[in-house]
Parts: sequence; structure tokens; C-alpha cells
Amino acid sequence: MHGTKHHLQKDFFLYNASKARSKTYINMREISERFRLPPSEYVVIPSTYEPHQEGEFILRVFSEKRSLSEEVENMIEAERPSKKKKGKPIIFVSDRANSNKELTADEDAGKDGEKTHVDEKKRPSAKAREGSEEEKQFRNIFRQIAGDDMEINAEELRNVLNNVVKKHKDLKTEGFELESCRSMIALMDTDGSGKINFDEFRHLWDKIKSWQKIFKRYDTDHSGTINSYEMRNAVNDAGFRLNNQLYDIITMRYADKNMNIDFDSFICCFVRLDAMFRAFHAFDKDGDGIIKLNVLEWLQLTMYA
Repeated sequence: MHGTKHHLQKDFFLYNASKARSKTYINMREISERFRLPPSEYVVIPSTYEPHQEGEFILRVFSEKRSLSEEVENMIEAERPSKKKKGKPIIFVSDRANSNKELTADEDAGKDGEKTHVDEKKRPSAKAREGSEEEKQFRNIFRQIAGDDMEINAEELRNVLNNVVKKHKDLKTEGFELESCRSMIALMDTDGSGKINFDEFRHLWDKIKSWQKIFKRYDTDHSGTINSYEMRNAVNDAGFRLNNQLYDIITMRYADKNMNIDFDSFICCFVRLDAMFRAFHAFDKDGDGIIKLNVLEWLQLTMYA
């Protein structure tokens, strides 16, 4: 296990018995134990008596030979569907459409002389997709709410999403809040108009559908919420690799007082994660994981989102 810093899943503890543990596990101000263990590899797991509580832990290791200890953490990254040619970073909202339009990047990977091989059986034609029932349903709802310009603002987006979501009887939710839809508009708006067109909306809904499946997978009791531990696994299933500090931040930002996350907050979190990773990769021209922004660029990137 040495050198592997991935977060350990619940199955690890189901099939690996503990070698030593605290004798008394009660709600005390301080507990200390001393163990004598043979040379090997060990995982030390500190915990509090009540969940979601903060605590301080001190670990001292005495050994005859040099020992190595490290924190088990994931490398922060997001799964990317394919390597794409990097364009100009998204800095100004009004420049998004011309600088780095992510919506069409997956479909236009073969531009600039690059050849791509697409399995026609796996990707249906645009005509077939448009003729599907879901496509017709979306276009009809979208056209009724958007009007002639075929663009919608945050309030109209909420009406469209809630009209579609309420048809999913197996998903217990009261729908999307206006603030969540404002965030979605800001993060998906590629031309800085404060609205999204049908293609942008369709791209957003395709993502929401995949995240909805993940949410339903962990909402086993059909309560319409998942707990903070399930949220960690859901984030991982969606292709995002975060460390403990970021998981704690997500819980503080999106969970309620009982540390549960509802569907609206769940989707809002994933939309933001997806958009922030895309924005970071757009700025990270050389791929070294480091970007440099001035105060204007930072504020324009974060305030609108």
C-alpha cells in the first residue's frame, strides 16, 4: 500500500481487521493509548465520538529503524473525456464564446487538421437524436418558455428544469431554487449574455442526467438526500478526485444542519466543480497544475460564477 494515497473505501475495513484500537471509546475530553506492533505497514485512523466533529490528534512513532508516514489523500483532478487543443483561457465573460467554448469542444475535436475516428453505432446522428421523443419534449418545453429568440434566463431555466424533473416520480425533490439556476446560467453561459440557448441547455441537461443517476444510486432510502460520506463516493463516481480538505468544504457549503445534501444542492455542487475544473484547465496552458491570475481576472472568473 506504500505510495498509494487513494482514499480507502468502506470495503477495505470490511475485509481488513484492526490490529489495535482504543480500549475505551466514550465521550471523554482526552484519550491516549500506547501500542507495540511488529514492523509492517499500518493505516492510522483517528476519529471523534460523534460524527462531523473537529478534534486534535497527536501520533508518535518510535522505531529502531527509519520509518515513513504520509497522509492518505487523493490527487486533485477531474476525468477528461479526451485531450483537446487548448484555446485562449476564459478570462472575460464577453470573450467566452470566441476564446474557449467548451460546449462544442467534445464534438469538434477533429478540427484544425486533427483526424478523429468516431464509431457511428455509438454516437447517433444529429437527425436521429433530434427525432427522439426526449429531444422533441425538450424542444417543445424550451420553445414555449424561451420564445422566438430561443434563449432562457435563470427564472426560465428553473421552469424548464422543474417541468422535466417533476416527471421523474422516483426522484424526491422540490425542484431547483432560483439561486441554483443563476449559478447554472453563469457557469454554462458561453457568450456573456446572461442567458443560454438550446444547445447550451441540452449540454447542461445531459450532465444533470448523468449526475442524477449517481444521486439515485446513493439515495437508497429515497429520502431525496444523501449524507456526507455518500457525497464523497458520489463525487468520485462523477470523475472528480478531491482531497479531504475539499470534501470538508463541500459539506460545509452544500449540506444542511444534519450533514445531508439534497438533489438541488447536489447538482449545484457538481455544476460548479465541472465548470471550475474546465476553467482551470483553460488557464493551465502548459499543464503543470499551476495558473497565474491578476486581481481583475480572478474577480471576473469568480464573481459571475
